[in-house]
Amino acid sequence: MLGVHGVGGSNPPVPTIFLMFTSPEKEPNMCPTKKDEQPANIKNKVLRLAGLVEVQEGAVVSREVLSQKSGTATVFAFAAGQQLSEHTAPFDALVCGLEGEAVVTVGGTPHTMHPGEMIIMPAGVPHALRAAAPFKMLLVMIRK
Repeated sequence: MLGVHGVGGSNPPVPTIFLMFTSPEKEPNMCPTKKDEQPANIKNKVLRLAGLVEVQEGAVVSREVLSQKSGTATVFAFAAGQQLSEHTAPFDALVCGLEGEAVVTVGGTPHTMHPGEMIIMPAGVPHALRAAAPFKMLLVMIRK
């Protein structure tokens, strides 16, 4: 599913892909989901991950590419300066950099990410992300 996330409250109490994104300048724009962009339409095709989402100024865009009971895979595009506010998740998450640069902070330690790099954010450990430049990533969440 394609979506643009806005500023919000606290994390939901159950494991979901809903994340909180903030911008220092203003609240991100919102855009509707298009039916032709559902995950079923991308199955059994070779696709360029970074091409599944486009950076939109002042926004964070996401597209869920796989959703199962055992976990999800979602591609994100962050405009420069957009961020994922610090939170914890009840299960491990793997972030793979696709384009651009971001600072991912895990357990208080900042890590600069570039294309082709990955980081695993352990369950229960606070983490956050800030796009230093327009940034695209793949987020894989594995439920226990």
